[in-house]
Amino acid sequence: MKGFTLVEMLVALLVFSLLSAAGVAVLGFAADNRAVVRERMDAIAALQSARALIKTDLEQIAHRRTRADGGAPGRSLSGGETAAAPSLAFTRRGWDNPDAAPRASMQHVEYRLVEDRLERRVRAALDGAALGPPQVLLRGVRALKVDFYARGVWTPAWAPSADRPLPQAIRLQIDHAEFGEVTQLVLLPDGGA
Repeated sequence: MKGFTLVEMLVALLVFSLLSAAGVAVLGFAADNRAVVRERMDAIAALQSARALIKTDLEQIAHRRTRADGGAPGRSLSGGETAAAPSLAFTRRGWDNPDAAPRASMQHVEYRLVEDRLERRVRAALDGAALGPPQVLLRGVRALKVDFYARGVWTPAWAPSADRPLPQAIRLQIDHAEFGEVTQLVLLPDGGA
């Protein structure tokens, strides 16, 4: 009866152990890559979600002044003035009301950069209501710049006039830690008229 020698068995075990070690290394590398890809996809999804919400809000912008919870009057659109003020504040139409609650179909919306977070806050009522809790849209934001386009000129702050209460377009430039500078341009309804 013929069998394997001890040397042949040791060589076979060595080859099997090398192949097993290589297989474990490949599987570990694939698992690490999968986690990295998942994190990247989550970051891209958060960016796209934030951009979609900003676009939806701005496409519903309305020329409607509001009052803060202390009664101080506000403009229908403001932004870019000071670091203490919101980066962008405005009134929007089209606030969904699936329960037919007794409230306006408009909503006051503010976007603000707090530390490295882009936050969105709203008021429960247009006049006299306090801002609700912040909704964090995006993390890792290093800077946010808002510009307004009217009469062929981009300006960093908006000063409404009687004949043009809203600009024609708004540009947001987000400096993100992971994606670099991301620019979003939104044309306002009716050319800001």
